[in-house]
Amino acid sequence: MTIPVGVVGAAGRMGATACAAVEADPELELVAAIGHGTGATEEADGAGRAALVEVAGRRLTGDLEELRRADAAVVVDFTTAAAARQNLPRLAAWGLHAVVGTTGLSPDDVAALRGAFRSSNCLLAANFAIGAVLLQRFAELAAPHFASVEIIELHHDQKVDAPSGTALATAERLAGASASWTPDPTRHETVAGARGGVGPGGIHLHSVRLQGLVAHQEVLLGTTAQLLTLRHDSFDRTSFMPGVVLACKRVADHPGVTVGLDAYLGL
Repeated sequence: MTIPVGVVGAAGRMGATACAAVEADPELELVAAIGHGTGATEEADGAGRAALVEVAGRRLTGDLEELRRADAAVVVDFTTAAAARQNLPRLAAWGLHAVVGTTGLSPDDVAALRGAFRSSNCLLAANFAIGAVLLQRFAELAAPHFASVEIIELHHDQKVDAPSGTALATAERLAGASASWTPDPTRHETVAGARGGVGPGGIHLHSVRLQGLVAHQEVLLGTTAQLLTLRHDSFDRTSFMPGVVLACKRVADHPGVTVGLDAYLGL
């Protein structure tokens, strides 16, 4: 028996790629492809439209109710924070499991979702690339053995939020693993912001936005006469799909709201 899956955010490249991945997996069945689910007229970019027509073979709609009509059991959300705030409570009310790759949700949003998902489950993952999840775990293990750390994240030029959700999640894990980082010696920035933003635990985060990139992150850990560089690169959006497919198959087994794919990997 296959798991019926709907994809919200199918108008975008990540959503279109998720449609293709669901359609290609013999244990999953793509039953609905939704734009942003807010009811607005939604058009895909050229790459997204081509992928939907060629792989999904179904008409893109903006009506979230299509998920119920199609008997979806799991819904993948690759939209925006604003759209997800409208969509996810409706999915919870309908008893549908949600696999969410949308970033920009606040701690208050997460708390509200914990209250909403009572009869179904929700995974919130800043990154579905299994290598990126492992990078975070490796950084967490290394943290107690190093004196200082900084994070550099690099993304494509269409990413609207900075720093990335993955970088913030990495900083949170590093801060939880060590609280004894060397203080920043900088007393004056000749150019404001040259030292990046300051995240959890006082850890500096630097964001790069360039054409040609997809999603990349470095964690630099330093101590006496040593530098440990941990880096992960996603060269194509298909790199996230093994994690998305895994989440669709396992979300029913993880009650409530889970933050981070690592719980599904046993890390």
